[in-house]
Amino acid sequence: MPSPRGVHAEPAARGSAAIMLAIDIGNTQTVLGIFQGESLALFRRVSSGVARTGDELAVLVSALCRGFNRQIQQSGRIVIGSVVPALTQEYEAMCASLYGRQPLVVSSQLRCGVRLEIPDPSSLGADRIANAAAVADGGLPAIVVDLGTATTFDVIRRGGRYSGGAIAPGIRTSADELFRRAARLAKVEIRRPSRAIGRTTEESIQSGVYYGAIGTIDGIVRRLEAELRTSARVIATGGLASLISAGSETIGEVDEALTLRGMRKIAELNS
Repeated sequence: MPSPRGVHAEPAARGSAAIMLAIDIGNTQTVLGIFQGESLALFRRVSSGVARTGDELAVLVSALCRGFNRQIQQSGRIVIGSVVPALTQEYEAMCASLYGRQPLVVSSQLRCGVRLEIPDPSSLGADRIANAAAVADGGLPAIVVDLGTATTFDVIRRGGRYSGGAIAPGIRTSADELFRRAARLAKVEIRRPSRAIGRTTEESIQSGVYYGAIGTIDGIVRRLEAELRTSARVIATGGLASLISAGSETIGEVDEALTLRGMRKIAELNS
């Protein structure tokens, strides 16, 4: 699998750096990463939409993490961030079955290196907590744009203060709803069109989906910056981050493994 943008994949070297398995469970996809120290040595995506038991996941994860399983078992360092409670239980069962370990599960109760300055921190998704943790040590203020089932915007102010953000429908979610409700519109690939003025129905849909998503993202980012009263470092993550950032005027960085990096940091802080 090609190394995603922002990810520096490395061979399965057998160095002294401690191995950690990070699992980011989303509504649409689950992302697995293996860290060797701070370096990401493996990055894989699987579907979250397929119902699997812990035993089935043990077979799948064992195959995906081939070459690292013994090291994971020996280190016992596994962290899970999930927005799907039913899958959390099955992945925990997988960890017990395959590695004989209980994973650390990201929540607002853990140390994350960020002050969660919102009324109800327990309502904040594990992915958003991890994203905030991942950028807190860099240039601030920062806005993380996570393009998943929903498109989330998270604002981290100077001093590592998480202030909230915004949630918009995800790009694929919006497109799928369009195709479902409009009987005569065929489903098309989400990609950057060659022109904004579509000359066929397919081109018109691609233009509307792509530039509509960019308009939404850039518009929300600018409003967030207006409330911050300063420009912000804007980092995109998620499976469509590279595609959308190519046309965005506000996204400055792309790191498809950002959530995993935040999870690794949280695990280190709570070890």
